Amino acid sequence: MPRPVRIAASILSADFARLGEEVRAVDAAGADWIHLDIMDGHFVPNISMGPAVVKALRPHTAKPFDVHLMISPVDAYLDAFAAAGADTLTVHPEAGPHIHRSLQHIKALGKRAGVVLNPGTPAKMLDYLLELVDLVLVMSVNPGFGGQHFIDGQLKKIAAIRAMIDKAGRPIDLEVDGGVDAENARRCIEAGADALVAGTSVFRGGAAHYAANIAALRAT
Repeated sequence: MPRPVRIAASILSADFARLGEEVRAVDAAGADWIHLDIMDGHFVPNISMGPAVVKALRPHTAKPFDVHLMISPVDAYLDAFAAAGADTLTVHPEAGPHIHRSLQHIKALGKRAGVVLNPGTPAKMLDYLLELVDLVLVMSVNPGFGGQHFIDGQLKKIAAIRAMIDKAGRPIDLEVDGGVDAENARRCIEAGADALVAGTSVFRGGAAHYAANIAALRAT
């Protein structure tokens, strides 16, 4: 049976002067999750938003907040983002000394725990983590900026992780983030992804186009 594909609208590509309105618009347009990229200017070369912005956006939608933490050290901020309204917290193995402990912390907060793998981070990093993980996020660009081009070489990693998840027999989401559009979305899904983060391809053209943009990603 085909897996349902969830679309996580990345508000990094939204109009930051109208974030609440933009979140409501992509919710109404059919996004399954709202993806929030948290960047610190240290772990990645950009700065985006903190817990206060996440908290301010929380009343604008009941859709799950998929919060990608590109900050280091990450552990000190898990509580704040959980309290701000995150449903899933995804962390990079490179963002702290003990990724297993970070995942335990997220689970103890009652949140879904995710691991993010950068383009240069191997799938093997997951070998002793899958028992704690609810989501694996494969970066198909180097993190830090929106609007980058999809790295085709990550498709093999997606397929490898799909095999690992299937072998584990646990309900773990396999998400892809970076340069996702209607063309490469199909290849991601064929490789085994069941959740797609999309920013530029969702928010292109303004609110009148969001529903069609999301539908195009689903139709692949």
